[in-house]
Amino acid sequence: MNRSLSLLILSMSLTACAQAPSSADASKPSAQLQTKRTQTMNDTLGDFHWRLQDATDARGQRIDALLIRPDLPVQFDFVDGRIRIANACNGISGDVRIDGDTLRFGALLSTKMACADPAVMALDSEVAARLQGKVRFELLESDPLQLMWTAANGDTLRFIGAPTAETRFGSPGETVFMEIAAHTKPCQHPMQPAMRQCLEVRERQYGAQGVPVGTPGEWQLFHDNIEGYLHEEGIRNVLRIRRFPIANSPMDAPAIAYVLEQSIESEMVGP
Repeated sequence: MNRSLSLLILSMSLTACAQAPSSADASKPSAQLQTKRTQTMNDTLGDFHWRLQDATDARGQRIDALLIRPDLPVQFDFVDGRIRIANACNGISGDVRIDGDTLRFGALLSTKMACADPAVMALDSEVAARLQGKVRFELLESDPLQLMWTAANGDTLRFIGAPTAETRFGSPGETVFMEIAAHTKPCQHPMQPAMRQCLEVRERQYGAQGVPVGTPGEWQLFHDNIEGYLHEEGIRNVLRIRRFPIANSPMDAPAIAYVLEQSIESEMVGP
């Protein structure tokens, strides 16, 4: 069982077993337990990417407008008191607060990109409609962990939890920017005798305003994989990557994991 789910169960057990307080101290233990439970919920929600698997309205009818891309489901992430929504047309974010089994949202912000597919374009408003008013939620102790989401209008959304990279690797990691050359090159790894193609990469530096600074590093052959990145031959990319040390890595396995966060630049390059 993962760390977050264990903490959640422990918190619920403490709440169930607490003795009734004296009248003099009626609010103090309850407030302490509620604070602990809220923190546990925050930690658990933040330890997972929540990917939409099913959505039904108050009559039990499937909400097709929310489920148009099964291969790229709408994803909710809870980070530092905010919700971030991916895989709609635009990125959506806003403040969120846990109040018992209820989520309360502040004003939502969105990027302003237009999408060619009208159904994808409509996802923004469809998702935002399920974040209005009081949203009730429940975490199901299943494998994988599930999040049940009941909107104010009675719609029910079911999410599957996928551990974040921070959860999987047990550390916050380090953000780096990596430029990927347009063309791969033949390479040979000491632990893998067979010749293969490798990415050619160099590190980049960016300032607080997102402007490139300093001199790029030297080009090097990259023998590892970048989780979430699929290279297209002839396309140069600059990526924001999260780099994680892998504890107790075997001698013939990578000691560092690279996870794609965002593509910063993309350019088609000739032969």
